[in-house]
Amino acid sequence: MKAIIYRDHGDPDVLQLVARDLPVPGPGEVRVRVAVSGVNPTDWKTRSGATNPKKFPEVTPHLDGAGVIDAVGEGVDRSRVGQRVWLFMVTAGRPTGTAAEFTVVPARQAVPLPDEAGFDVGASLGVPALTAHRALTVAEDGPRRLRP
Repeated sequence: MKAIIYRDHGDPDVLQLVARDLPVPGPGEVRVRVAVSGVNPTDWKTRSGATNPKKFPEVTPHLDGAGVIDAVGEGVDRSRVGQRVWLFMVTAGRPTGTAAEFTVVPARQAVPLPDEAGFDVGASLGVPALTAHRALTVAEDGPRRLRP
């Protein structure tokens, strides 16, 4: 499969297109054929070295994406194969994100994507949706209430 990687912090010129073996999902994981990879400010800031230290010798970037589950690991319902999904926080604590033809993620990070929603919409949900949810529900004085 093809993947984008970087080995050193820097500008976009540190990104390389490489061939990698097809990843295999482990227990509790799914493999997703990525249709759209989302790019967040966190992704390029981490790549540049502005935030977050690089934890792995090689990184396939991008936290968010969308695609179709094509394989599942032990303990994951086989009926998920063929399911359209959106992905979130894929590189959080892992070296491989959605800037590849396939990625492997914990099954809970592959959320069903309705047929009416395009993969571009799915790839834009992850970090922005989690941020919005957190902004609306987490506060020192309790959950925020939306006014009608």
